[in-house]
Amino acid sequence: MSSTTAADTFPESSEETSLGKRVLILVMVVLGSTLYATTLLIASTLLPQMQGTMSATQDEIAWAMTFNILATAVATPMTGWLAARFGRRETMVWSVFAFTVTTLMCGLANSLETLILWRVLQGALGAPVIPLSQTILLDTFPKRQQGLVTSIFGMAVVIGPVIGPTVGGMLSEIYSWRWAFYMIVPVGLVSFVGLRLTLPYDRPTGRISLDWTGFLSLSVSIACVQLVLSRGQRLDWFESTEIMIEAFVAVVAFWVFLAHSLTTDRPFLNLRLLLDRNYAIGLVLVLIYGMLNFTPMVLLPPLLQQHAGFPDALIGEVIAARGVGATIGFFLAIFVGRMDPRIGLIGGFAVQTLSGVWLMAIDLNVDMGTLMLNSFLQGIAVGVIWVPLTLVTFSNVSAANLAEGTAVYHLLRNIGSSFFISICVAEIVRATSANYSRMVELVNPFNRALALPWVTGGWDFDTMQGLARLSKEIGRQSAMIGYINAFGLYTACSAMAIPLILLIGRRTRR
Repeated sequence: MSSTTAADTFPESSEETSLGKRVLILVMVVLGSTLYATTLLIASTLLPQMQGTMSATQDEIAWAMTFNILATAVATPMTGWLAARFGRRETMVWSVFAFTVTTLMCGLANSLETLILWRVLQGALGAPVIPLSQTILLDTFPKRQQGLVTSIFGMAVVIGPVIGPTVGGMLSEIYSWRWAFYMIVPVGLVSFVGLRLTLPYDRPTGRISLDWTGFLSLSVSIACVQLVLSRGQRLDWFESTEIMIEAFVAVVAFWVFLAHSLTTDRPFLNLRLLLDRNYAIGLVLVLIYGMLNFTPMVLLPPLLQQHAGFPDALIGEVIAARGVGATIGFFLAIFVGRMDPRIGLIGGFAVQTLSGVWLMAIDLNVDMGTLMLNSFLQGIAVGVIWVPLTLVTFSNVSAANLAEGTAVYHLLRNIGSSFFISICVAEIVRATSANYSRMVELVNPFNRALALPWVTGGWDFDTMQGLARLSKEIGRQSAMIGYINAFGLYTACSAMAIPLILLIGRRTRR
């Protein structure tokens, strides 16, 4: 795919645009980016309430997160084609508008299927906002100011995930989970009007041709794998005809994507970039980074609300602590960047591993301080890893291949998040059911240990109410084992990244 230049799209150069207009563009673009970043994690604190409203199981309600991330991953690489076909201004403005409308519809959804549909459209239609925002800002401001502008933009993307869970958790506790979506709508309309008034007009170039065969085959393959991971546990995996069909379609579609990409002149994704060692290792690392990025924020809210008795507002504070840590981590990355990037990567993934080991040691009596500090550490690791990981991945990629390389980079990051969340939720459901079955087997009249008063304690086995309370407690402890298993997967993936970092070579050119 070819790329367009600023001169082709924007009639005004960054030097010709007045300072006041540049500031207005910055404010409106950052506002739109912050709103989109807010919705990425806003559903994390709302999952327990949405699960009750929709009468859904834990694995089903998790689709509201995973399919939103998946839709974002699939649609992001189309940004270049959309901008060339319709112009950057129109693509940006109408993406914000469509994202605002679908956010409103998420709040109005009255069934699980409707909610997931609008979350998919929210992620897909809003996907161009983040990549276009950075491009517009770099074209609007002169080179001497681009460092400051990029920092402001980066902070907005980091602050968004902090605002969403915190404010959303408070609103859901006071009113309902729907108001967490409603609060975004008026601000989204302000951003839509502001962008339409401030962004300069540009002419669509139409020079980028989208490889529809590659795009559709890859999308079908990813969607089928996501369905297998999301529905496999409930349908008993390959004992189900549906799962077998979805797995078969995923394999065939991916084979079509590979064959087409290796034989066409202008593939959707250029696989020849994988010949560069640093880029190939960087893609594996960013896949792991994506797996670790959102998973704790999806797993902790149901655990804390349903089994530990935390209110939504406190759950939002726990997740917000991660955003604060990420902000500090980005500042630390400035100093780490002066050293070998591998040092920052090893340090970041080591902190991730430490936080995972810590999560494996918690129980249902965990306190807020422990959770917030652990979440804070995760955020610092996320912030420290991102900058050196990006530098290392693109250290040997030429400018001509940068746009395509970036598309694959963000694609794998989002796919990692979506797939790993589904895997962890499936493990929680499996382990909860299996451990509950094992533990209730011991509650029977033939277990002599239950006749000892210092074993039974205050539990009553002679009444239905007593047995019901015992069953509920066994369910809580079974679920905790499942969450510990999921945190173990999180820890193993964090540790697995460290040996890969040692394989990174020195960069030959920027």
